[in-house]
Amino acid sequence: MADTNFDIIIIGGGPGGYVAAIRAAQLGFKTAVVEREHLGGICLNWGCIPTKALLRSAEIYHYMKHAKNYGLSADNISFDPAAMVQRSRGVSGRLNGGVTMLLKKNKVTVIWGEAKLTKPNEIVVSAPSKPAVQPQNPAPKDKLGPGTYTAKNIIIATGARPRVLPGLEPDGKLVWTYFEAMVPKAMPKSLLVVGSGAIGIEFASFYNAMGVDVTVVELMDQIMPVEDAEISKIAQKQLEKQGIKFKLGARVTKLDKAADSVTATIEAGGKSEQLTVDRVISAVGVQGNIEGLGLEALGVKTEKGCIVIDGYGRTNVPGVYAIGDVAGPPMLAHKAEHEGVICVEKIKGLDVHPMKKEQIPGCTYCHPQVASVGLTEAKARAAGYELKVGRFPFLANGKAIALGEDQGLVKTIFDAKTGRLLGAHMVGAEVTELIQGFVVAMGLETTEEELMHTVFPHPTLSEMMHESVLDAYGRVIHM
Repeated sequence: MADTNFDIIIIGGGPGGYVAAIRAAQLGFKTAVVEREHLGGICLNWGCIPTKALLRSAEIYHYMKHAKNYGLSADNISFDPAAMVQRSRGVSGRLNGGVTMLLKKNKVTVIWGEAKLTKPNEIVVSAPSKPAVQPQNPAPKDKLGPGTYTAKNIIIATGARPRVLPGLEPDGKLVWTYFEAMVPKAMPKSLLVVGSGAIGIEFASFYNAMGVDVTVVELMDQIMPVEDAEISKIAQKQLEKQGIKFKLGARVTKLDKAADSVTATIEAGGKSEQLTVDRVISAVGVQGNIEGLGLEALGVKTEKGCIVIDGYGRTNVPGVYAIGDVAGPPMLAHKAEHEGVICVEKIKGLDVHPMKKEQIPGCTYCHPQVASVGLTEAKARAAGYELKVGRFPFLANGKAIALGEDQGLVKTIFDAKTGRLLGAHMVGAEVTELIQGFVVAMGLETTEEELMHTVFPHPTLSEMMHESVLDAYGRVIHM
């Protein structure tokens, strides 16, 4: 008979759950993960990874169309939507199999099904109530199944799902969430994207690159509302040059569906207009998967659809923890992973620092890319800081010009009194790969002086990070 007692049981095998499980196993805990659909979670199977595969296809297609800019020629350029989707799904499938292997290597038990807490140290697992949207790989052969399991510590890592607004309910055919948007059977001629957060902008960028007429509606007065306003404006200008249309300070109040099209009623500034498109993508955010877990009966505190935790993942009920999207924003895979490690190490009794959310970077993989960490200029000023702000444009950087990617900006924000780096914000080519430099700097409490005396290699895009720091203190060289 299978052993049903563990030190740690983690409900959910996404980025937070499987990383927490591996770290728990490394620390000597007897560990199990409960998963109902696919190891790797939404990020690996339906989010971060497959969207980047699609965006890579769009990027290559974009460069092929502009081959002349690089002294090259490419004729009769075309694309195959089915082949692009197949590649994207293949990338996810490969990584899904990798997670299965990692759990097995670390001797983590996989329990297949849906879990419900019956006591702070007990769960009942039942068969999944619905089949996976599209499982990447079959469940591990040596998995356990339905039954009662106990553990000293239970970590909830059930993730999140697309938020649904009244009147914008997805139907899988005309109105899509990211699930359907990721596997189009054919390209629509026109598309309305509701919401301009990372998900909405990435899909808008992808479909626009593939020749679709894209319109984005955003309730706030700037796209990517969490980003620095200056960066958002630059991104919007570049996206508009590529053909994307934006309606800001606007909301979709109604969708009228025809056989193969949708007419949206859009209200802005007291005026109403109608727009007919082939398809609509609802990208109005996500909400935590807190239902059906037995939280109410145990008295686990929730707020705004998420589980309330402290800096170590602890809920108000001893022995019950939560990490990742289900534990609140920012709802990012890398936040979930780090939160999982912190949670498990705290359970072990290690000297671990609580999560510092202000040091979690955000990345949007549109074209141009957007990346940031820390406070925006507006939030820093609102917090009462006296600032020194530096800027350096891509058009003054040799590597950016050589790449043919000379549109963008690196912006740094410092506390004028202490030299502390408060925030860094970028828009342009490959900035999602650059932002970690500023994340490390903030983590080490680096001052402007240390950044100024750091030698950046030439010719690289990273030189702009250096120049932006220099600019904040009136010492910029190449501008």
